[in-house]
Amino acid sequence: MKHLNKKGFTIVQAVFVLVVLGMLGAYMVTMSTVQQAASSQALLQARAYQAARAGIEWGIVKALGGESGDSFSVAGTGCDVVVTITGDPGNPYREGPDSINIYHIESAATHASPGSPDYVSRTLEVTIRD
Repeated sequence: MKHLNKKGFTIVQAVFVLVVLGMLGAYMVTMSTVQQAASSQALLQARAYQAARAGIEWGIVKALGGESGDSFSVAGTGCDVVVTITGDPGNPYREGPDSINIYHIESAATHASPGSPDYVSRTLEVTIRD
């Protein structure tokens, strides 16, 4: 029987396994980073939505009190909220013998500035009458 020289073949297998494991590790790190960024973005979006809802509720109270919109910051969310109230309580709509005031309220909540990786914006609108 002839004995073939097989020296060096094991090193090729070891390098191949190391390359494959290295690529798998890099993929796992990338996926973990993307998943964490997505979770962080989802949290910021939920905060902006709740801040915009708070702005709507604040706007309803202000509108029914006869005041106009303004901007404010909701504590604990890091969002700036701008509330705009349209409607004129001194000039109600007439429907038969009734007169009603109609208000359109828009609340826009933003976190960070456009172009930032943490930028989130949510806008909610409602129309109410008294």
